[in-house]
Amino acid sequence: MSWRERVGEIRSGFELPFWVANISELFERLSYYAAFASLARYLHEALKFPVEQASSLTGLFGGLVWFLAAFGGTVADRLGFRRSLSLAYLILSVSYFLLGSIAAPWLAPVRNAVPLVALVTFILMLPALGVALVKPCVVGTTARASKENVRSIGYSIYYTLVNIGGAAGPYIASWVHQHLSVENVFRVAALSVFVMFFLVLLLFKEPRRSGEVQTASLTQAAKNFGTVISNPRFMLFLLIFSGYWVVYWQEFIILPLYVHDYISSSADTELMLVTGPLTVIALQMLVSFATQKIPALRAITLGTLISALAWLLLIAHPTVPFVVLTLFAVSLGEITLSPRYYEYISRLAPPGQQGTYMGFAFLPIGIGSLIGGWFGGVLIHRFGEVAHQPTRIWWAVIAVGIATAVLLWIYDKRLGKAGARGQESGVSG
Repeated sequence: MSWRERVGEIRSGFELPFWVANISELFERLSYYAAFASLARYLHEALKFPVEQASSLTGLFGGLVWFLAAFGGTVADRLGFRRSLSLAYLILSVSYFLLGSIAAPWLAPVRNAVPLVALVTFILMLPALGVALVKPCVVGTTARASKENVRSIGYSIYYTLVNIGGAAGPYIASWVHQHLSVENVFRVAALSVFVMFFLVLLLFKEPRRSGEVQTASLTQAAKNFGTVISNPRFMLFLLIFSGYWVVYWQEFIILPLYVHDYISSSADTELMLVTGPLTVIALQMLVSFATQKIPALRAITLGTLISALAWLLLIAHPTVPFVVLTLFAVSLGEITLSPRYYEYISRLAPPGQQGTYMGFAFLPIGIGSLIGGWFGGVLIHRFGEVAHQPTRIWWAVIAVGIATAVLLWIYDKRLGKAGARGQESGVSG
């Protein structure tokens, strides 16, 4: 097939809902990562939360999304993608606007009526409801609104747009924070998804349903928890791998606070966080090709170790350029393990239960964020504010990463091949 024929095939292979859904996902990711990039400093500096509490709340924001993801697909199938996306973007726009307006005079009666921590916790929980609906709708639309011969390209477009949004979010947060105020970062995020609310209403049509997929009931989705919990080998793997995310999420949870307080108070902490998504966009395919013959679980272990040891760069040279270099190295670990992680989960799942298991593949991300928020807050308070030895923060983070890699290695030796039903050997060939 010629290049021109291939381009024509791509142009005719996607229906309008595919483009609407994926463009909206770009702006959803932009809003999410803009908010995430500014959240820790906003809570600490603008709302005056202690660092421990600010870190825990930031971890809560990042963690809840992934716990709800297991049910988001079921709800989206029940409501339909158009209604689910519309509802999701409405929820997100209200949530981000409220988050940026916590200190506003018009919210004073609410602030006076309830403790500030309770109000902030409630508001931080709201975006998770929206994001958990967006993900399955966009992925499902990509499947339904693309022809079979270009579907793999459709998922590549989806993944690329997600990372473009992930890179644009911190960049926009940086500009807004520097030129306006940190509160306006959340209002810009709200505006971004509010525009997507109208885009979906005006242009998105419910894609055709595939007769191949049986939609689960909410009751069945709840039973799926039991299915997963009843597999101790799988649960053990998820718990061990959560340690990777405890390490990874520190770049959003405590790194901005650390850089501002102990490296440079004028440093642009939001702009630094563009490093990770740009690395993924530039190098994911290259790294995937270079590591394709490494067995999946070994690649996961290797990526975990790379992301852990990356923080040594920051310890050696606590400067702004080395913060960026550290984030680059952390991302190398991420792109080494991420695609292989989902491959391994698909192999670990019993026959006929791949969908259920893939839904729970997101749990370590949520567990890592929730624990990472508490853990990071304890570290920056104890070693930064009390002991005045902030470098020790990163030794503790590295220790968690190395311990996780060691546990993954032990798991691989004792349970890994049996857990993957003997298919790991096929990957390495």
